[in-house]
Amino acid sequence: MVDQSLETLEYDHGDLHVRLVRRKAATQQVPVPIMMQGAGVMPAPAAGMAATPPAAAPSAGAAAPALPPNATTVKAPMMGIFYRASTPSSPPFVKGGDLVKKGHVLCLIEAMKVFNEVKADFDCVVIQNLVENGKPVKVGQDLFSVERK
Repeated sequence: MVDQSLETLEYDHGDLHVRLVRRKAATQQVPVPIMMQGAGVMPAPAAGMAATPPAAAPSAGAAAPALPPNATTVKAPMMGIFYRASTPSSPPFVKGGDLVKKGHVLCLIEAMKVFNEVKADFDCVVIQNLVENGKPVKVGQDLFSVERK
């Protein structure tokens, strides 16, 4: 592991000449449009970055779907890669409108080559999937919006 940020070091001794240079890799921040739940508002881009419109922005007159009063979200218990089905050719474990019983598998999260099942903690109806298949998720990130039954 390299933790020095050496820029330039030169050493001369007699006929020996050593020069060490480590330049920091050029990084570029890329803004990622994220829709805020229910608001339809995107966060401001990082300083110096141009705002980019989302691929499919909702029309100005379109309102976010009304959520039932007992709606909640299922959150990721760990970070990893989110999968809606056990294999690419399999149907998803759940989709919008499905009635789900406590203990039913909602999705898989792959972490360190292990596929971990995320199960329902209570009976519910899935309102919508909030994460795209094959995308990374963080601990506590909303995976599904659901209505308690």
